[in-house]
Amino acid sequence: MTRPRVFEKPLGMRDWLPDELAKRRRIEARVLARMAAWGYREIETPTLEYDDTVGKASATADDQRFTLLDRQGMALVLRPDMTAPIARVAASLLRGEALPLRLCYRASVFRRPRKDAGHSAEFPQLGVELIGDGAADADAEVIALAVDCLRAAGVARFSLAVGHMGFLAGLLESTVPDAALRGELKRFLARRDFVGFRQAVGRSTLPDAAKKRLLALLALRGGAETLEAAARVVGGGACGAALETLYRLWDVLAAYEVTDCVGVDLTLIGHLGYYTGVLFEGYAADHGFPILHGGRYDHLMALFARPAPATGFALVLDRVWEVSTLELEPDPPAVTVVYDDAHRAEALQTARRLREEGRVVVTRWVADADAAVRMAEQANGAVLCFLDKGPVACGPATGRERR
Repeated sequence: MTRPRVFEKPLGMRDWLPDELAKRRRIEARVLARMAAWGYREIETPTLEYDDTVGKASATADDQRFTLLDRQGMALVLRPDMTAPIARVAASLLRGEALPLRLCYRASVFRRPRKDAGHSAEFPQLGVELIGDGAADADAEVIALAVDCLRAAGVARFSLAVGHMGFLAGLLESTVPDAALRGELKRFLARRDFVGFRQAVGRSTLPDAAKKRLLALLALRGGAETLEAAARVVGGGACGAALETLYRLWDVLAAYEVTDCVGVDLTLIGHLGYYTGVLFEGYAADHGFPILHGGRYDHLMALFARPAPATGFALVLDRVWEVSTLELEPDPPAVTVVYDDAHRAEALQTARRLREEGRVVVTRWVADADAAVRMAEQANGAVLCFLDKGPVACGPATGRERR
């Protein structure tokens, strides 16, 4: 028999200690309250799903999914995202409800970490899905809600970058005939490796005009003026249609009064393969990884036989927790009820009454009065001692009395 791993955790997993979890729960409560205020209803789906439905629909690579077999030999998966499970529910249990659906969730998703240290395998998330509305106003709604949620979570300084899959796909397809090179360039953009992108373009056999056009893409990041610059780089077609959507999106975001923390980044490609239109990421100051990601996925619902446009986002909760400035209010000091064998019933009845009044109460059995005094000296709050000579109020707030 092998020796148990007493102190180790599986790679990529973490423990949440009481103070950490208290802050996380406060963030969750505040963010869920904002989602509810915008009309989003909370939903919960199973941690385990069928791999050939939710797993495949998630667009998460096979080697990133945690899979196992049930007793019938069916492949199961620890959900790698929440969008695909919610799409499944929207197309089945909620099929009778009229669109659009506004749903929100708090849940963990799971993806296999790379072998090197420092990468998570479990991602606690808070997110929303807006299913059944294909307008740019719907994209603007979820972006404005994301801003509201980040503020509620106590993220003091942040920015959202907005792009469009149609613009990027249209530019690459009209400029790079070779599919293998297009795939390579997309991988560089997905990793935000702009040096690698430049090098790949430079060593390619593309005409100079095409190379210039591709390198101009890297400068298409900034404010609303970026859309004007992008229009000069491309013509019509898919790129032009994407820009028209982004122009309208910007107007709606201006009406929401959130453009001060939103910018345009036409190099965004997203980390999930089902994005089809507007996509966005959120970044906090002095934090190198996205704390929020989202976008439009108009083709996913068709995989579950209820075609509908959809958009949404997810906050990466452990990263939000790291940058949140929310401070926990100190817990009220607990009342310690100390008792011996003879006064157990009386002491526990008192503890119950105090809890019903809203007090925090811990109970401790002691063998004698000396042990009660030592316990009272270590307590932070009031101590009630139920010993041989009856109830005695003692502790920091009332003074200690030995019986």
